[in-house]
Amino acid sequence: MEKKMRFGIKSKIIIGYLIVIVCLFIAFIVLNSQISSLQKERNFIIDHDIEVHDLTNRIEKHLLDMETGQRGYIITGEASYLEPYNSAATSWEKDYNALYQLLNNNPNQQEKLEKIKGSIQDWIEAAGEPTIALKKENNTKELQQFFEKDPGRQYMDDIRSQFTSFRNVEKKSTETRATELDEKNQKIKIGLYGLLLFVTLISLAIAIVLSNSIVNTIKEVTQTIKRITASKGELKGRIKVRSNDEIKDLGLATNALLENIEERNWLQTNIAHAVTMYQGIASVDKLAEKFLFTVSEMTQASFGAFYVREENDKGNLFVKQAAFADRKGDAGRESFLIGEGLIGQTALEKRTFVINDVPDTYQLITSGLGDVKPKSIFIVPVLFEDEVIAVIELASLHEFTVLEQELISQVIETFGLTINGVIRRMEIARLLKESQAMTEELQAQSEELQTQSEELQMQSEELRMINEQLEERTKDAEEKSFELEAAKEDLEEKAHQLELNSQYKSEFLANMSHELRTPLNSILILSEMLEENAAKTLSEDEEEYARIIHSSGKDLLALINDILDLSKVESGKLDILLAEMNMSELPDQIERNFSHVAEQKNVQLKINKAQDVPDIIHTDEKRFQQIVKNLLSNAFKFTESGSVTVSIQRVADHRLTTAMRTVDTDCWLEIAVADTGIGIPKEKHQLIFEAFQQADGATVRKYGGTGLGLSICSEFAKLLGGWISLSSEVGKGSTFTLYLPSLSNGLIDYEKVNFAYEEVAVSVEEAEPEAEITEIDHPVQPVESSLQDGENVFQDKRVLIVDDDQRNIFALKTALAKQGMTIMTAHNGIECLEMMENSEPFDLILMDIMMPQMDGYEAMQKIRGELKLVDLPIIALTAKAMKNDREKCLEAGASDYISKPLDLNQLFSVMRVWLVN
Repeated sequence: MEKKMRFGIKSKIIIGYLIVIVCLFIAFIVLNSQISSLQKERNFIIDHDIEVHDLTNRIEKHLLDMETGQRGYIITGEASYLEPYNSAATSWEKDYNALYQLLNNNPNQQEKLEKIKGSIQDWIEAAGEPTIALKKENNTKELQQFFEKDPGRQYMDDIRSQFTSFRNVEKKSTETRATELDEKNQKIKIGLYGLLLFVTLISLAIAIVLSNSIVNTIKEVTQTIKRITASKGELKGRIKVRSNDEIKDLGLATNALLENIEERNWLQTNIAHAVTMYQGIASVDKLAEKFLFTVSEMTQASFGAFYVREENDKGNLFVKQAAFADRKGDAGRESFLIGEGLIGQTALEKRTFVINDVPDTYQLITSGLGDVKPKSIFIVPVLFEDEVIAVIELASLHEFTVLEQELISQVIETFGLTINGVIRRMEIARLLKESQAMTEELQAQSEELQTQSEELQMQSEELRMINEQLEERTKDAEEKSFELEAAKEDLEEKAHQLELNSQYKSEFLANMSHELRTPLNSILILSEMLEENAAKTLSEDEEEYARIIHSSGKDLLALINDILDLSKVESGKLDILLAEMNMSELPDQIERNFSHVAEQKNVQLKINKAQDVPDIIHTDEKRFQQIVKNLLSNAFKFTESGSVTVSIQRVADHRLTTAMRTVDTDCWLEIAVADTGIGIPKEKHQLIFEAFQQADGATVRKYGGTGLGLSICSEFAKLLGGWISLSSEVGKGSTFTLYLPSLSNGLIDYEKVNFAYEEVAVSVEEAEPEAEITEIDHPVQPVESSLQDGENVFQDKRVLIVDDDQRNIFALKTALAKQGMTIMTAHNGIECLEMMENSEPFDLILMDIMMPQMDGYEAMQKIRGELKLVDLPIIALTAKAMKNDREKCLEAGASDYISKPLDLNQLFSVMRVWLVN
């Protein structure tokens, strides 16, 4: 049945008013339409008829002007009389056409107009134009003959008669329209009165219907409430309301209140009955049977089971104590653990379960005629002090109502206290029996205890002696603890001393580097200038001497750099800067850097890169390139013939060790550098990775080197999370393999990698001999040729050299003067500032850092700050070459930074950049 639409009192009143308003609105629209129509017809009569009469009079006037002008011209012969004739001859047709257009809805009048037009044209052709033409020809005779007959007069009389008839017809049409307009006006008045009467009747009808609907419904509700009140407590009666409005809501609310009161009365009655029925019961099973019978009767349940909590070795167990409608004792399982089945889950969650969708496999309810499947299951826990002590399960052929569920819930609120009381009374009775039995046992055991007491006294004496021994051992342990604490303090003191030694060592190496690089700078610059022999004043032997000096200076510089790198690694002060590195460019870089070395030594260079190597890895590219370059330099150094092979591949998953898998990395790479050189004995494999060590003394004498290269490479590999392995055989060659992870997630703990190295070292072949790492000497182009394009840049430039070492000043001044520059010198920062204040501006400053009185840092800060020379190029020159030197120089105000000893090509390149800019 479709739901009846709600129609409230407010809606009824609003709709009634809306109907009245709609009716008034319709009446207004109809009346407005009639008035508008009437106004249009009135305007039509005024505008149309007046326009018709006006045009008619104008046509007659034009015709009169033509006749007057014709006669005046014929009588006087003056041409001025023809002007009104000619003007009227052109104007009357325009007015005629306008009049004809106005009468397009009146064919009869148009037909009369056409006759008038024909008559006018006949007059013009018969009387107007001919007489004017005769007068122009001065034909008086024919004019007299024409006027004796005067045919034009007859035409004019006909025209006037036709116009009179035309105007009479128009006048009658105007009178007819006025009469029709009066009739329509009368009809509008009658219609207006009719609409007012209709709206009034509709309003009265709506008011009567609405008032009757509201009043009658209220009367029905009032009478029903009176009948219920007179029934003396009987709440079966209900209010019936046919309307669907607020009064119906009132009736429904009243009915709901009556139903609620009736349900509460039923609920309170049954609760009181249930509470009184299990008083005086002393056993749990009897209590459970009585409770199931009573509750099943109240809720019309057809099946039930009662489970009570018991404790055993497995924990709390809920055991069936009673059943309702039991069939040969198979009404449910005998016991449940907590969390087992719905009974155990109810006990675990302490909440009620209501199941209306019962499965087909559930226990059937048995009657005399057969078995019936239940429709609803109700499982409820019984609580005492927030602990579940029993669970009740009921099954019914109908769904348990909310009222029945509420009844059971309220009954069991106090039922837990009853069950607990019964269980306690049963427990007291059991304990009483057990206590009687235990009293007899205690009497027997007291005699045994007396005997055992004597034995305990003997054992206590033994324990006292053992306790004294333990106290002596405790004192010994405390003395050893004090000794360990003293040893710990001694170790901490030694660690502090080692830290100071390391700091002193770093300072010593920095200062020593400065002291070595300062004279080495002059040696390299001057020897390079001598080697170039730009003035052609040296012999070939002297040029060779200069080349040897320059080469020896570069070897010394390489040794200083290696010692500094090793010192930084050992002190833990070497920074590792992780970034993306393009592995696809590595083969080209190797080919570009070492192909000329291979050609010079007549050794073949092979580069193999596997396809599974990723294009991008994360590592410190500078340290990685340094390792690879040094391994390749060693390979070429110790290979007289044959080949040097570089293999780049990704470590396959099956080759990864357990420790390598624990490293947080994208992949492991394997870069192997194999040569066919002299090889290394197996007993020397570990020795060559130590600082200042090589395979044997003959190697040093034949190939040179300090033995620092492999040590530094090994340390760099560890810092990058990898290691270097060696496989070698004397006389056949060596293979150095670099294992390196891609550190996309940052640096790792090397202890893990070291363990991985130990695992991998077992499976690799015997190590190949590793020689020291040396830098590759590239052919140096002559300075003059490299600066040929920049001579115009350096010409006449004023350069200030600030250095406390006369050797450096001489070398730099000589080299720069050859390029056409004007050189000024200062020995410290104070002299530099004085010269800048008292001399012409300089184009560029070469600033040494370590100077007496005022060092380069302070001098550059004063130049930028006090002298306000923010755009003057200042190139910092330092021989200390320690960590963060470049950042400190740039922060102090340097434009660029070059470490000593200087490379003239690099110096001139940097100067050219800043002088051009």
